Amino acid sequence: MQRFVNSLIFFKSVFAVLAALIVGSGLIAMTGKNPIEAYATLFHGAFLDYWGIASTLVKTTPLLLAGLAVILPLRAGLFNIGAEGQIYIGALFATAVALYLPGIPGPLHILLCTLAGAVGGALWALIPALLKTYRNINEIIVTLLLNFVALHLVSFVVSGPMMEKGAPYPYSEEIPAGVFLPKILPSTDAHMGVLVGLALALIMFFVFRNSWVGFSLQTVGNNPRAALYAGMSVRRHIIVSFLVAGALAGLAGTFEVLGHRYRLFHAFSQGYGYDGIVVAFLANLHPLYAVLSAVFIAGLRSGANIMQRAVGIETTVVEAIQGLVILFVAVSLAVRYRTSTLAGAMRRRKTLDNELASEPES
Repeated sequence: MQRFVNSLIFFKSVFAVLAALIVGSGLIAMTGKNPIEAYATLFHGAFLDYWGIASTLVKTTPLLLAGLAVILPLRAGLFNIGAEGQIYIGALFATAVALYLPGIPGPLHILLCTLAGAVGGALWALIPALLKTYRNINEIIVTLLLNFVALHLVSFVVSGPMMEKGAPYPYSEEIPAGVFLPKILPSTDAHMGVLVGLALALIMFFVFRNSWVGFSLQTVGNNPRAALYAGMSVRRHIIVSFLVAGALAGLAGTFEVLGHRYRLFHAFSQGYGYDGIVVAFLANLHPLYAVLSAVFIAGLRSGANIMQRAVGIETTVVEAIQGLVILFVAVSLAVRYRTSTLAGAMRRRKTLDNELASEPES
């Protein structure tokens, strides 16, 4: 019985999604449309149609990488709400390398752009990491505020120094064709970035489960005092976890430019950094389940557009259904249980705040 209850708690986010879809069916019915037909169109368009699958994969890439950028710091009891800003800065760095380092062979140029995007996101994440470790400033507030700084910084760059001449909208010049990411589905925008995201999720899973790095990170998150006693640096783990998380989010922005948009736009992200939080908790903070939750959220987005065109449902209803899913998942996070992953993350967060000040300056 106890195992059955634990299973119900573990899959509470799945039940929340189902409940949101049931409530959403009521909204569809109020418009005079058939909810079964509407949802059949949505899921068929997202997961069974060739072009819909391609659209789902394109959206999966940034959602998955943003979700992983949230999951990693939570292992150390930290909340990274700044994936959105890290996405923007990563895209900015990648675009700059793509545009201003000409004459480099295509594969090497792609690699340099990818590294630049990861570095950009990591450097942006380093700011809240240092403020947390050495001044114990709440990383939630810092990362959230830095999102707006990054958004306006990119907006300034693409409407000024990097703006294409004569452009009717703030965006940069198009990056060279040799820097475009290879496609995995012919004649579509689906690119190999989703494969990179899948590989990183697998690597993160095995690191968490089988390596000393995962063990030490988990030790710092579960019991900072024991970690200090064992000679582990809590500050070093916080900084490294934020750097890697920022690099993951930076890759999300990089792949949006190299694989999908081919130039840097003002406000190009569709809230991927914030949706990454939903992906992380929908996956119960598990890297492999994050792949499934990212695919689901991406399918909901791409399928909703198809449902809107095919069934004739108003845009506001489609957006309301998407909002209901996010709302119900957020409400499910309030379901506390002593063995739940979220409850453990919250306990680690409080313990980390209490113990961080006890570590000597390094």
